[in-house]
Amino acid sequence: MKRYNIIPLLLIIYLAVMAYFGRGMLLSGNYWEYFSIIGITLLIIFVLRWALKRREKMREERQKKQDASERRTFRNDNIS
Repeated sequence: MKRYNIIPLLLIIYLAVMAYFGRGMLLSGNYWEYFSIIGITLLIIFVLRWALKRREKMREERQKKQDASERRTFRNDNIS
């Protein structure tokens, strides 16, 4: 499992635990506040996952380009 999946998964588990402990807010009638906190947190977690996935993809592309460049240089050095 990739890191960009593990970190958000752990944060969602943490959010679930915190929502359980914060259920007193829900029982006291603060529905809007309770669900808005959960919603905003989920939004932040998904944006974080998207950013981590994008960063990983850019890193892989950069590594592929570097590997191709090194192979090309190695091949040119052997011809001389």
